Amino acid sequence: MTAPAIDGRKARGEKKRRAIVEATLRVIERDGVAGVTHRSVAREAGVPTTASTYYFATLDDLLIATLLWAADESCEEMLQIVARHGSAREIAAALAKSVNENRGRTLAEYELYLLAGRRPELKAAARRWLDLAVETVRPQDPIAFRALLAAMDGMLIQGLIADVAPNGDDLEPIVSFLIRGRDDSTAPAREQ
Repeated sequence: MTAPAIDGRKARGEKKRRAIVEATLRVIERDGVAGVTHRSVAREAGVPTTASTYYFATLDDLLIATLLWAADESCEEMLQIVARHGSAREIAAALAKSVNENRGRTLAEYELYLLAGRRPELKAAARRWLDLAVETVRPQDPIAFRALLAAMDGMLIQGLIADVAPNGDDLEPIVSFLIRGRDDSTAPAREQ
């Protein structure tokens, strides 16, 4: 039995499409969402402007594709750590990496997420991160898991606006508190 033939045109098209999406995220990292035009993205991707408009008829189409790709790519490492019940140290290190080493990309992704709050056509793509998280982790306690994700989002945003971004050691006690399973601070105080 022979292997199925690979359509070279389709493979090249997918490669070009991905290059355009990756270039869009780089433009957002550098110039913000306001800097995204078919021309700026095509220039960044090294393709003719017609290629950008061929694959993505509107800027919203391009932003949606970028949001979906970013959710799939950037969340994978964090979700794998959480899914295998990684330690607070591992989660804190991944968060710190997002606000230090990968700061520009994290800023770009949050800018896209916030834009989705104003543009309904982007909302489903922006929610992809939550969908992936639930699908990957399959939490026993969905409420506690959503609280953990919300707290992680908050830590990332706070890290992005801090004068000095936190490192893993700064974030580990917070993450440890969050994944403890139960908030000891809500338990009644013991009498001494």
